[in-house]
Amino acid sequence: MSKERVRWIVVLAAVVLINLLLKPLAVRWDLTADRRYTIHPQSLNEVATLEEPATVTLFLNGEMNSSFKRLKESTEYLVEELHRHNRLFRLDDSEPDEREYILLQQKGFEPIVVHERAKDGKTEQTTLWPYARLTYKNKSMVIRLLRQNRGLSGEENLNQSVEALEYAFVEALHTLRKDTVERIAFLEGHGEMGDTQVYDFQQALRYYFQVDRGTLGTQTDVLDPYRAIVIADPQRPFSESDKYIIDQYIIRGGRVMWLLNGVRFSEDMLSESGMTPIIPLDLDLNDMLFRYGVRINPALVQDLQCLSIPVDVSSDPQRPQYQPLPWTYAPLLLTNQNTPVTRNLMQVSATMASLVDLVGGDDGIQKNILLATSNASSLTPTPAQVDLSDLTIEQERFSNAYMPVAVSLEGKFTSFFTHRIVPEQLKSQRDMQTEGESRQIVVAAGSIAGNEWQDGQPLPAGFDRYSKTQFGNRDFLVQSILWLTDDADLISLRQRQVALRLINGKKAYANRAKIQWISILAPIFILLLAGGCVTVVRRYKYKQA
Repeated sequence: MSKERVRWIVVLAAVVLINLLLKPLAVRWDLTADRRYTIHPQSLNEVATLEEPATVTLFLNGEMNSSFKRLKESTEYLVEELHRHNRLFRLDDSEPDEREYILLQQKGFEPIVVHERAKDGKTEQTTLWPYARLTYKNKSMVIRLLRQNRGLSGEENLNQSVEALEYAFVEALHTLRKDTVERIAFLEGHGEMGDTQVYDFQQALRYYFQVDRGTLGTQTDVLDPYRAIVIADPQRPFSESDKYIIDQYIIRGGRVMWLLNGVRFSEDMLSESGMTPIIPLDLDLNDMLFRYGVRINPALVQDLQCLSIPVDVSSDPQRPQYQPLPWTYAPLLLTNQNTPVTRNLMQVSATMASLVDLVGGDDGIQKNILLATSNASSLTPTPAQVDLSDLTIEQERFSNAYMPVAVSLEGKFTSFFTHRIVPEQLKSQRDMQTEGESRQIVVAAGSIAGNEWQDGQPLPAGFDRYSKTQFGNRDFLVQSILWLTDDADLISLRQRQVALRLINGKKAYANRAKIQWISILAPIFILLLAGGCVTVVRRYKYKQA
């Protein structure tokens, strides 16, 4: 064997050995502008401390188009990256059996049907299950991989789904790893929505928390066991003792979601007679909320971007003729894409919503608008009357834009009872605290949390029976509670943005011949150029020799 051949064998063996030795130390560089392949440090910290296996079962299998393949590949890549940082986090290689798909559907996770046109012109139908299951310590959570935002294209929805993957998996893992289940309380005693009215909201929260209901009583620390409380559409005023208990709960770090109406109206009267008076709803909370930095305006917002309702337009009562007409008192609220609570959420439906004013100026409270009307809205002051027989729209009235309906508050709050007398009837276990860090969300529309019933079954919050459309109410409510209770700030992972770079179809079609020729000739030219360079170098080298 020649020395030249031995030298090449030694070099090849050295390269193989070096690759084997460095394989566990593989390093990747993310050179993309939007850092799409970089895992957030919080995610890595969550995975790095695992002490038992966490297994991901992927239900998105079978024949699928390129977009869904991208979603599946992105999911597998995320799991692979997390697996590299802790081998206990891994993907289950076996495909789920038929029984698992049936159990998935029984839990309310329905498949989606994708219709596509094949090359022969026929329409093909494919059933896909865009879900994954994360299992840890004999507990499991189903993760929804696909986001379906009404008004966005399929590519945009899939892109948002890829953006949300990291948060979805890390948040599910964080929930499964909790040793104790945190508790959420829905307050009662002031005419708040009952169990049936917020059934869907409560069921969605039971995915993460233990949900209780109850009144306040006279113990000032009665709310201390709860991570957050929900005040859902009260109709009667709050007493000074109730306000003190809630105030001290906030100052001690408790979190509150206020769902408050600014006006009083009668749904029964509206459905029976077609009209209802609207007057200010006095819950005796204005002074307390003002101290926290907001005020609910006792007026109704109207919006040209709204739901439609069926109205009888026939003059003959014996022959009703229903026609859908825009109901401007049921706005479709826009979601703020710059906050982690509402990023990538679709529109939220509401009825009889009011306006939230931000007050207090530079008081150290961080205030973010979460929901707002469109750029064609108006404000109806009270007292007034809502009449279904008059649905004419005067375009010139809708000149207001982006009026806030929901806001988030975060920072150090000052107690409303600072320099005020504590109610005597309370049984206090602690001294009054005057300042404290907390978070609150104030929504000026109790209807956002409500759900209707049909044939004895609850409909999802935000589902419109007449248009058969699901809006983003449930997601908004759940994300709001998760933000309120998220001390680890995992929800900030929802700020991740992946740029959507689509091919200009018209331009590509117009230049298809040019693109085809370049695609064919460019590789050939590169090969010829490389071959020519090698030939020139060899001739020069051996000529010198």
